[in-house]
Amino acid sequence: MKLEFFQKKFWTASRQCAALDGKCSISCDDENINCYLIDNNGFVLVAEDYTLTGKFFGEAEGAVMSKLLQMGSFKRVTLYDYQALCWAFSESSDSGHTLLDPYFAFFSAVKWILTELVIFLVEFNVYSWWHSDLTAKAQRIGRSMQVPCDTEYPAFISERTIKENTGNVDCGGCIKSFVIQQIPSSNLFMVVVDNKCDCSMFEPITMDPIEIMYILYWQKTRELGVIE
Repeated sequence: MKLEFFQKKFWTASRQCAALDGKCSISCDDENINCYLIDNNGFVLVAEDYTLTGKFFGEAEGAVMSKLLQMGSFKRVTLYDYQALCWAFSESSDSGHTLLDPYFAFFSAVKWILTELVIFLVEFNVYSWWHSDLTAKAQRIGRSMQVPCDTEYPAFISERTIKENTGNVDCGGCIKSFVIQQIPSSNLFMVVVDNKCDCSMFEPITMDPIEIMYILYWQKTRELGVIE
């Protein structure tokens, strides 16, 4: 089933109610509420803002996700990636290259001789060329590169025993209400959120990885006599 067709089926079903006339007193068409369909790991499958599809629910509704964690509807677990890549600062991009290049000394000497010959004729031009060369080297120094590293990142799992829940979030005097309900025979949840309150005071909850920084205590423990 294509995602677009699935989304249309969801919006059609969300407009159907059990009332005698089949009409809903409140529906996802109401401009004062936001409707989401998320899975048991908190990823958005359907949202009125199509750019949120595939993103983590906490990025769109940080205040509501924080409350769901407090209420126990979702729990946070920590996962580890021991084959990750992290951005590291490289102090020099060509220092090793210049040491290994057998022609570096030769070209450096030629460059120096040509500079000495031309400097008497076009001193200001030589200075300009030399300055631009140093600027180019300065731009190469300090660039970033990816290196192997270990990272940890959060993951979220719904509590299977909780099928439905309601809650309120205090956003600086404005109460933001929401309802979450599991769709029967699935791992999906429908979340309806009141969007009349500004809850920007709550930071988004993301799944961004954090690099694990290892600290070696070998030298210190040896000084203390722990390691012989």
